[in-house]
Amino acid sequence: MTTIFVDQDLCTRCGHCEVSCPSRALLLNVRPDDKAVLTAGAGTISPGDMEIYLKKRRSVRHFTQDPVPKAKIEQVLDIARYAASGGNGQPVQWLVVHDPKKVHRIAGLTAAWMKTLVNTPHPMSGYVPGLIAAWEAGHGVICRGAPHLLFAHIPEGNPVASTDAIIALTHFDIAAPAFGIGTCWAGFVAMAAVNYEPLQKELGIPAGRKSAYAMMFGHPQYKTYGIPRRKPLEVSWK
Repeated sequence: MTTIFVDQDLCTRCGHCEVSCPSRALLLNVRPDDKAVLTAGAGTISPGDMEIYLKKRRSVRHFTQDPVPKAKIEQVLDIARYAASGGNGQPVQWLVVHDPKKVHRIAGLTAAWMKTLVNTPHPMSGYVPGLIAAWEAGHGVICRGAPHLLFAHIPEGNPVASTDAIIALTHFDIAAPAFGIGTCWAGFVAMAAVNYEPLQKELGIPAGRKSAYAMMFGHPQYKTYGIPRRKPLEVSWK
């Protein structure tokens, strides 16, 4: 048996050494209950299946009002916690707004934030009046009638955590359809959560942390029967 010593000051506890050992002789003494051993062929997906699964992914803007069970949401988030992060820092934590009434309130606060942009130098100044008018007319142009919202929040002052959050949210976005969940990146809400204090108070994200981005989700109202068109692939080689 070979004993390997690792400088603990350099170890990020990423687990690569343990899971890459074919004899399983290496043991990382971190959260032993979380260890999972892969059986032969487990998780194998053919390139063709992966291609179709990712290409048919859609941003969903029409949802049923059937709630997604909390246990199912936690299943998808449990996948997202394995997303890559800088230095294996794993800085992302989650806030799930499960109550549709609270989602509607957040949408209303986002509309209120939009009103502060009118007649200002903000790049959205000329764009928001139409959204505000539609919202006040009763149209769900902000959260699209989604029953739930997901916020990824990160430590303030961490220079790479915002990227880590987008990676983790992308994991949620990609995994969700396998659980019958549709998603859409909630850009308006995400901007308001960063800039509008009343919304920040409503969310109640812990002190020292901030919202990185938001995603709306729920059960899709419509099924997908094709793959949408996209611009041709452009690649440069050197």
